[in-house]
Amino acid sequence: MATLSNYPYTRRISLRWKDNDVYGHVNNVEYYSFFDTVINEYLILEAGLDIHAGEVIGLCAESHCSFAAPVAFPGVVHAGLAVEHLGNASVRYAIGLFDGGESGDPGAEAGGVTPPLLAEGWFVHVFVDRQQRRPTAIPAHVRSRLEAIAR
Repeated sequence: MATLSNYPYTRRISLRWKDNDVYGHVNNVEYYSFFDTVINEYLILEAGLDIHAGEVIGLCAESHCSFAAPVAFPGVVHAGLAVEHLGNASVRYAIGLFDGGESGDPGAEAGGVTPPLLAEGWFVHVFVDRQQRRPTAIPAHVRSRLEAIAR
């Protein structure tokens, strides 16, 4: 059973009014946006990836999402991130999205209550040379931070 504790890096994402669709819940495309958000926040803030001027950038090569439950504004999603596979030029992430309720209290799981799973998925980044768009080795400083969240 997927739990937030299965993911070494977590981030709270506040839902926005615009995330809801005509059916009254967050639209499926927003789940992919949450994937992008937790991954890129980690790469930028924790791994030091320079998305504006760095020689290497990560491009999405493949992604998948299995939906488990709906969520709606107002509320908070807890996004969990782990590295499942780390290659020379690519990385496959595991992502879990969990319902944080309206308060987004992350302490619920610590008290023995697992937040409900909203979705699980994976996402593959291929790191490429910014100019040539050809696969290149993941920079050492990024690789070391990706290794830190490997499972």
